[in-house]
Amino acid sequence: MTTLADVAKRANVSKMTVSRVLNHPEQVTKELRELVLQAMADLDYRPNVVAKALAQQRSLVVKVVILEKMDVVEPYYMNLLAGIAKELERRNYALQLVTDVQQAQGQCDGYIITGMRESDYTWIKELEKPVILFGENAQGIPFVDSDNQKATFEATEYAISRGYEQLVFIGMNLPESFERAREAGYRQALEGHNLQGTIYQLENRSSQAEAFILSLPHIADNTCFICASDRLALGIERGLQTLGKGIPEDVGIIGFDGVFLDRVASPKLTTMKQSITKMGEICVRQLMTLIDGGRLSQPGHYCQAELVVRETTR
Repeated sequence: MTTLADVAKRANVSKMTVSRVLNHPEQVTKELRELVLQAMADLDYRPNVVAKALAQQRSLVVKVVILEKMDVVEPYYMNLLAGIAKELERRNYALQLVTDVQQAQGQCDGYIITGMRESDYTWIKELEKPVILFGENAQGIPFVDSDNQKATFEATEYAISRGYEQLVFIGMNLPESFERAREAGYRQALEGHNLQGTIYQLENRSSQAEAFILSLPHIADNTCFICASDRLALGIERGLQTLGKGIPEDVGIIGFDGVFLDRVASPKLTTMKQSITKMGEICVRQLMTLIDGGRLSQPGHYCQAELVVRETTR
């Protein structure tokens, strides 16, 4: 049977380096990692996962708890799970998906939790294993998220640069940190230009956003709607089309997410695209630091969203 020493000899590295590639790949350069992985493939080496788990007194299982209905968030969580699964596989960990909070407790080495609301933080804090949240919070719990405030600031700045004179923020009626941050970015941009704007908060459904637009008594030309989600932006777009508004000449729209709806909308949505798959991978890396007894340099890890300009802005 091929051993760790055989792999090390084949790759002309130490056993410690092979161990790091298996357990802490982020600590090894890409070139060295590829060299070791190639040696493992050449020798058909497969780590003894069971023995490793017993030796470390670990289950080698991470529970991924999704507290939202997955059928109403498009492929958003599929992208997140893809990133989590990819990074866990590199570390010989298994992913256990949990959609019922009653099943959250149980044997595992740690948790990645998303879709939480204010009412969830009490039981999350009582979990005995390390936790990483996908989504910023003000509870002091480690998290990974987009820099929501900066992203909406950039979206608003772009709308201003394109000459839109009336700016409207369409947010979600949720008392959550990410929503407050997105609204704060909009306000920050307006203050920097000494402009006035309007803020509405709606349920995060395209049908609600469409009905809202149709209920407005008047929509001035040269308005840009800056939305807290692509779902809201899609509803705004449909409503404006029903009213016969020219997009993007008369009215502009900017969404937030960039996962699926931005591409199927017609016209295609300008949006702030989040790196969901990448953030899933980072969630695992942060969690593994905690599982290994390490400390995070800071509780929150922010990723930058990217402005993707399509057909709903000038």
